[in-house]
Amino acid sequence: MSDFDLDEIERRMRGALSSLKHEFSGLRTGRASASLLDPVMVSAYGNPMPLNQVATVNVPEARMITVQVWDKGQVPAVEKAIRESDLGLNPVVEGQLLRLPIPELNEERRQELAKVAHKYAEQGRIAVRNVRRDGMEHLKKAEKDGDMGKDEHHALANKVQDLTDKVIKEIDESLATKEAEIMQV
Repeated sequence: MSDFDLDEIERRMRGALSSLKHEFSGLRTGRASASLLDPVMVSAYGNPMPLNQVATVNVPEARMITVQVWDKGQVPAVEKAIRESDLGLNPVVEGQLLRLPIPELNEERRQELAKVAHKYAEQGRIAVRNVRRDGMEHLKKAEKDGDMGKDEHHALANKVQDLTDKVIKEIDESLATKEAEIMQV
């Protein structure tokens, strides 16, 4: 009997899917969302830190995000990080409060965001395929070393392939949902 762990393969594939969904949450649609700023890293106290560790993010209305910076000295760093992110947001500074109006997306920006979503999805597919490849190599080695028979190898290889197909289908569904959300006017 081999030490092949199908659950570990599934966990790694699900991790790739989870990472993709996190990337998607950072893609902006026409609506304000606190998670929109999750990928923003601020250079604070000499280290890159997530925005939510130096400020409070709120959504007071559908097209506005507010960022309340805790340390007045970090306001310029937070403003710079938001401006330099690829979110296309321009903060308005009012003391320690930054207001981020969420502009309507024009067609060109929607197309750009859809391309970025496709790129993220492809990275997710590649990650899943890499996990599949690792699993298949492990199975091949186990069969070659005599740890498992041909039948067991074939059955587990089919399970790995089925799992790969299932997770890639979920990636494609997530992409379709995100793309529809982006393209919605």
